[in-house]
Amino acid sequence: MAEAITDPLLSLIRERGLLDDLQMEEVQQEHTRSGKPVFQVLQDYGLVDLDSVLQIMADQLGTMVVTLDEAEISPEVVASVPGESARMYQCMPIALFGDTVQIALVDPLNPQVVDELGFSVKHQIQLVVASPAAVLKAIEKFYPAQAASGYSDLLKEMGATHDLSAIDNPEAGGVKIDMGGTDAPVVKFVNLVLMQAVQDRASDIHFEPFEEEFKIRYRVDGALYEMSPPPKHLANPVTSRLKIMANLNISERRMPQDGRISVNVGGRQIDLRLSTLPTAFGESVVLRVLDRGSISLEIESLGFPKNVNEYVVETINQPNGIFAVTGPTGSGKTTTLYSCLRRINTIDSKLLTVEDPVEFDIEGIMQVQVNESMGMTFMKALRAFLRQDPDIIMLGEMRDLETAQIAIQASLTGHLVLSTLHTNDASGAVTRLVDMGVEPFLISSTLLAVLGQRLVRKVCVKCRTPFEPTEDQLSHLNLSPHDLGDRAFYYGRGCPVCNDTGYRGRKGIYELLVVSDPIRNLINERAPTVVLRQKAIELGMVTIRDDGLRNIYDGETTVEEILKYT
Repeated sequence: MAEAITDPLLSLIRERGLLDDLQMEEVQQEHTRSGKPVFQVLQDYGLVDLDSVLQIMADQLGTMVVTLDEAEISPEVVASVPGESARMYQCMPIALFGDTVQIALVDPLNPQVVDELGFSVKHQIQLVVASPAAVLKAIEKFYPAQAASGYSDLLKEMGATHDLSAIDNPEAGGVKIDMGGTDAPVVKFVNLVLMQAVQDRASDIHFEPFEEEFKIRYRVDGALYEMSPPPKHLANPVTSRLKIMANLNISERRMPQDGRISVNVGGRQIDLRLSTLPTAFGESVVLRVLDRGSISLEIESLGFPKNVNEYVVETINQPNGIFAVTGPTGSGKTTTLYSCLRRINTIDSKLLTVEDPVEFDIEGIMQVQVNESMGMTFMKALRAFLRQDPDIIMLGEMRDLETAQIAIQASLTGHLVLSTLHTNDASGAVTRLVDMGVEPFLISSTLLAVLGQRLVRKVCVKCRTPFEPTEDQLSHLNLSPHDLGDRAFYYGRGCPVCNDTGYRGRKGIYELLVVSDPIRNLINERAPTVVLRQKAIELGMVTIRDDGLRNIYDGETTVEEILKYT
């Protein structure tokens, strides 16, 4: 059955019969897979010409198509929309007529954008339709990126317009911030924080209330960075605004809540996973940023060493068995498994996943979310999976004996099972399963391979500088000057590109334990982790530390990062 069309532009095109069902499905699949706007996909595929698409949107909105002439946009027109709003909502003011401003949007069919834009624009808004590429070009020209200063300016504005005593005592006649979080400056502030986070490639945003202050921190490349703290009295309104965006109960402040927010930032659809936690001084809110466009779910993009890449591809094409990925929280295990699923997601295979929670929606895969409160556990889902005629099953985590036993049962009955385990290295996965209570002979007969991984920060290529390591640094890595030869080590000096951190981006370092016959014999003998590890190294396993050294020699990362994570 064809997937339901949810995009408004695609619905309009179908109504007019401009594409057949197969073309519609192709566009929908590419839109879901890549996160690109439907408009862009239509242009890339050459299915509908630009003028026709613009006219369809204009007809729907009861407005007109305009050609964006940048020369005719006066400073007065530009000033009618604040810079941070223009960039956040991807809109460009074109002309002013008295109290009305004509605005062209990259996504004019999104009613939420128009509603929220009304908070920051002091004029009546009349929508017009223009080429999205021309709108983006005009925004770049007239509103150069100054999000950090916009953030500071807005903080000053909010500090000046909202008096703390008035918040605490609204009866005193001061300005009372609406706890519903719909106050215009609060909306602008939250939007700006989200936009800044996406621009800075943050993976998480932390809103933390303390007794004397309200902190906002971003996690970028695994490290937390603090923003200028907003006034303490904004904690409740900002939290309420975020909960409204996630359709949560804003009056419930005593229990943790979870939700999802979908926002359009800079023309990209960003999913945010929201978690609230009641604390002594208010609710702490953490947003996990799931940016489909910034993560490539292709095996080639994971940076496997050549031999690891070949063996992993061979393993995930086996008809049955278990392939486990291990590492601490936040080491990229789920991304690795998603990339493996993408590789083996073919029309002739049935793929099922059970996750807590589902992080990315992948076309063609049945994904099930664990919901403990409703009784939907990993175990219950797995039992149901075996009656769904799957070929490949992905289990978010083997966390106890019952889930491990069902995973083993699934592999013994002819299914390939991909899963994760929380252990420090690949050889520790076997011991972990034995500790759970799984019989060694079952592990040795089903486990195909274990991939251990970590994420380390990459040296910024713009400010990368060679240096000669000290003897102390070499001794920590168990190296001597003789081992080093003429190889150079690198560090990042710090520059605007990397926000003066010296690092930009992260990459994986890996070790692959192949369960060959000698390893199976040791598993059956209940050999300890150290013995398994030593035998695997004898058989050719490159450890995470050695893979880290390879990345140091290649100038990809630093000594400090490898010592920190291995």
